[in-house]
Amino acid sequence: MDQLIDDIRAFNRFYTSRIGLLEEHFHDGPLSLPEARVLFEIDARGHTAAGDIARALRMDRGYLSRILRKFSDAGLTALTPNLADRRSNTLALTTDGDIIIERLNQKSSAAVADLLGPLGEAERAELVAAMRTIRRLLGEELPQLSVTLRPQRIGDIGWLVHRQGVLYHEQFGWNCAFEALIARIYSDYHAASETPPRNLWVAERGGAIVGSIFTMPSEGLAGSAQLRMLYVEPEARGVGIGRLLVEQCVAFAREAGYERMRLWTHTIQDSARRLYAAAGFAVVESKPHHAFGKDLISEIWEKRF
Repeated sequence: MDQLIDDIRAFNRFYTSRIGLLEEHFHDGPLSLPEARVLFEIDARGHTAAGDIARALRMDRGYLSRILRKFSDAGLTALTPNLADRRSNTLALTTDGDIIIERLNQKSSAAVADLLGPLGEAERAELVAAMRTIRRLLGEELPQLSVTLRPQRIGDIGWLVHRQGVLYHEQFGWNCAFEALIARIYSDYHAASETPPRNLWVAERGGAIVGSIFTMPSEGLAGSAQLRMLYVEPEARGVGIGRLLVEQCVAFAREAGYERMRLWTHTIQDSARRLYAAAGFAVVESKPHHAFGKDLISEIWEKRF
């Protein structure tokens, strides 16, 4: 725990220095960082109450009152009666306040652009994904980002083997034998002929990989495609990504002229099994076996076109 605390404090020191949080004035303007943060919060809320801002920013009400008095004296904010409660007023920016916010937004965007400038496209995506992860883990409710499916890129296979090895160990307790198996499965996909057709899709959200799936011909079964290695990151589950991946895989196999599609799973993989059933697959074979350090019941599912 001590090392974790030291690492987090070291990150805080680095980050505050990197983005200029210790400067006396925010972006060399007339406002301090707390003052700018309050102004941003008023702008984001449109019409709000001082108490709501204090709670949102976890700011001392006396300190906030002094900031708001400064804004009012400078003509940046105005109070209007709260029609829902005549005992209180609502706070909003004036035209001058809007002008200040626009300047601050421009400077903030320029500062972020400078931060991202030295980084490549992949590094930028990694940075943003890491920031979203920090926000999510510390309790912020993030807006849902759109999900895109893209083809395989260099580096994907190693990442997919790593992530699924880790996730299946965390969820089911499977050992390194599973990681070794899926490394061979991905290798078989990479080595397979382009005919009959095969394809792999990676689901991305906000520049981060959140899932994947691939299809290739079933070994020794003419006219049959194999759905393989469906996975969805835990924080991305429950929003339809798994269903999207399965539908993409099935549609590809059907359009490619396969007569049927098969897949291999286990009875403990409940979420995946529900997706397969919803897509029209049915169990055609089931048997117990010992694998990955566990006693399991494997299943073969099949869907005919």
